[in-house]
Amino acid sequence: MPVTAMSRLSALSFLLPRLLHSTDIEAQQPERYSVAGREVAIYNLAGEVKLEPGQGGDVIAEVTRGGADGAKIKVMRGTIDDEETLRLVYPGDRFQYPQLPAGSSTQLRVRDDGTFSDTHDHDNEHHRMKEKGRQVTIGSSGGLDAHANLRITVPTDKQVSIYLAVGKVSVTNVNGDLSIDAASAPVTSTGTRGELDIDVGSGAVQVTQSRGDLDIDTGSGSVSLSDVRGENVSIDTGSGDVTSSDIRSNSLSIETGSGSIQSTALVAPQVSLQTGSGSVTADLSGEVWNVNVETGSGDVTLKMPQTLGAEVDIETSSGEIETDFEVSVTRHARDHMTGRIGDGRGKIAIETGSGQIRLVKGS
Repeated sequence: MPVTAMSRLSALSFLLPRLLHSTDIEAQQPERYSVAGREVAIYNLAGEVKLEPGQGGDVIAEVTRGGADGAKIKVMRGTIDDEETLRLVYPGDRFQYPQLPAGSSTQLRVRDDGTFSDTHDHDNEHHRMKEKGRQVTIGSSGGLDAHANLRITVPTDKQVSIYLAVGKVSVTNVNGDLSIDAASAPVTSTGTRGELDIDVGSGAVQVTQSRGDLDIDTGSGSVSLSDVRGENVSIDTGSGDVTSSDIRSNSLSIETGSGSIQSTALVAPQVSLQTGSGSVTADLSGEVWNVNVETGSGDVTLKMPQTLGAEVDIETSSGEIETDFEVSVTRHARDHMTGRIGDGRGKIAIETGSGQIRLVKGS
């Protein structure tokens, strides 16, 4: 039977989807990259990032490309500012990441070598990185359809920095110092040993079973902590509730521009809890050296050890002051009280613009 042009066309129409599907499957196979050195930085504009414990001497990154244009992402390696780097470089200045909420977008500056940072200008290097590079927009639709999911295995005692624009980050059982810098991404971490520094422009942060100093800074998003042990624990969020349970630290600082603060099973001699608007509730045990609580508007309830000894200064512009402790009062007014509890070795200062203040005894 002769083969007509129409039959050839039908055959191509039949084969083309299969070829495209085969190419897409091949594109989804992970690519494995090894990065040597004690200090490692990894950059990716969009995708999911998973950090897990690894063996051997090198950090290993498995890169799985996604999207119709995923093959256009270039993978680069090299030393930048004394760090060994792995950089996923995206062409152009507009990308889509369908996992973003409809209508949302993120903008940031990206240098030609693929480096970027959403961190506030803590030092000159971050300032330099922000000044240079092209403006990039990542939205839920429109633009280059490309992203990359990363599975990163981290050997013990490495220093690893992760830079991500949009997506999400999860960390599980890593033993080393970690820094996570994300523009718009939720971050979850469990079972870490070492310093943990998380800076997120927008996104919720959840940390459990952390051993080591902890620093969390978010522009917008709730923060949840449990089972944390570290010499210094610092939480700062522009907007969002902060909840914590089972924290043991020499110094705990929590600050939110707008949102409530709730802390249970807290052991920390030095505590600072501040919110622009929201209630503050804390349950402390152990030694109390210096406790400072402040809210622009909201009730404050502190549960303290029965053996508490401290100088107290409590003030509310609108609200009542109640205490279960016997206070040797040196000044008392409707909205302000100063005095001493017990031996007065510690110091407690509580202030609210509007709200009730309660100082109660723990069990």
